[in-house]
Amino acid sequence: MLAAAGGYWALRPAGGAANEPAYRTASLDRGRITAAVRATGTLTPVTTVLVGSQLSGQIVEILVDYNSQVKAGQVVARLNSDQIRTRRDAAQADLEQAKADLTVKRAQLERARTARTKADSVIRDIEAQRDRTTAQLNDAKRTFDRQNELFSRSTGSQQNLDTARTQVEIQTATLTSNEAQLTSARAELKGLDADIQLAEGQVQSGLALIGSREAKLRDILIDLERTDIRSPVDGVVVQRQVDLGQTVAASLSAPTLFQIAQDLRTIDIYANIDEADVGRLKPGQPVSFTVNAYPNRNFQGRVEMVRLGAQTIQNVVTYTGIVRVENRDMALLPGMTANLQVVTEDRPDVLRVPNAALRFRPAGAAAVASTTAAGPEGERGPRAGIALRERIEAELQPTAEQKQAIAEILKDRRGTREAMAGLSQEERRAAFRAARTELVAKIGAVLDPERRAKFEAIMQEGAAAPRQGVPGRLYVLDGAGQPKPVPVMLGPTDGAFTELLGGEVKDGALVVIGGGPRVTTAPEQPAVRPRGGAPRLF
Repeated sequence: MLAAAGGYWALRPAGGAANEPAYRTASLDRGRITAAVRATGTLTPVTTVLVGSQLSGQIVEILVDYNSQVKAGQVVARLNSDQIRTRRDAAQADLEQAKADLTVKRAQLERARTARTKADSVIRDIEAQRDRTTAQLNDAKRTFDRQNELFSRSTGSQQNLDTARTQVEIQTATLTSNEAQLTSARAELKGLDADIQLAEGQVQSGLALIGSREAKLRDILIDLERTDIRSPVDGVVVQRQVDLGQTVAASLSAPTLFQIAQDLRTIDIYANIDEADVGRLKPGQPVSFTVNAYPNRNFQGRVEMVRLGAQTIQNVVTYTGIVRVENRDMALLPGMTANLQVVTEDRPDVLRVPNAALRFRPAGAAAVASTTAAGPEGERGPRAGIALRERIEAELQPTAEQKQAIAEILKDRRGTREAMAGLSQEERRAAFRAARTELVAKIGAVLDPERRAKFEAIMQEGAAAPRQGVPGRLYVLDGAGQPKPVPVMLGPTDGAFTELLGGEVKDGALVVIGGGPRVTTAPEQPAVRPRGGAPRLF
């Protein structure tokens, strides 16, 4: 009986009565912490070209099908071109007719120019005759003057005088005739000039007609060229939306006949990122994902960008993240659903604690938390407020009255976050700073000068020091086998373990993860962020 009693005493659960369950513990170890954002997305080609038709007509030939590799300029389908060819032949005939008319008009122009040259020669000949007649008239006048003077001196004969007078009259009449012929020739020359201008105008009209008919022919040839539907890029056909014999109507908009992915060796994933996770994504972060077609294979990619345009569906805000993936073996196909994991933090060898240890709260500690840590979120205040209150109590050791006043001040913060929900980011930051200043002044007012100086030093440290983690709390067993709280600083988490940045625990230490008397309150979830710092109020 003594041996049995001694064995029971040695093997009984540490701390508490014999009927109390034992506390479960786990040791801190070192390992990898990989924080990730999980999302789903759709594989999409980097560039997808929609190939359509600018003409209406019947499809008479299809030269490619699904998965066909095409080159830029390659004919992928043909429309019926009989009517367009007939229009082309008629336009070519009209063009040839216009060219023939132009040839005739140019000949008429040359003939008019020749006639003008001839008329100009006639005018010069008549002018020469006029000049000769003028010279003969002057000579006849001088002869007449000599004969008249001789006759007046009774040395000349009447016959010679009459003959000289007759010559003057003849030359005068000849000069008048020459002037009349010159006037007529000049009038004819003006008529020929008008004929030349008319012929030149007809030639210009013929040239314009030829240009118009050439443009019409080119337009018809373009339409004829468009009956051959060509691929604009190198790629692969991923969709074919037309069948042989189908009539294509392009009256309002170009119908889509084919979809061609430019290069599937590089493919994108359009992932739907929740607004709570979008701040953790940065370009260049590694991404691993799987697709249903290859459930046992992990593919790798990198974040290319996060589009700024948000989508709100049923009050859920999501952003589109672009993940660039090398698809050299062409295993990934457009349209596949990808289950992504974006690595936001990767710590290869860090001290880590099981998340169960962070959730554990003994019954007494849970009751204290629910009665003294009231804050803006109801029964339990926000983690930053709890951490601030615990640090004040640990470092300043305020009196009971001061503790009660500080608890009331923290309780008055209820509703601060809800009031800031509709503010912009800048307005929210300004409100946070104002609320922080007000809170510091209220808490400092209830403290004595010595504790107020320490408190202000704590707040200055929290405002100036870079964030190195978020505060947390672990429980270890004391000498009596009872859980004892240990404040720690926490880093990123992978869902099962959380990085331990600081605290009075070392590698291999045993921390409580469960057991003991039943806890009736809801377990407290660890608030873990990649980086933290001194307690933040908001």
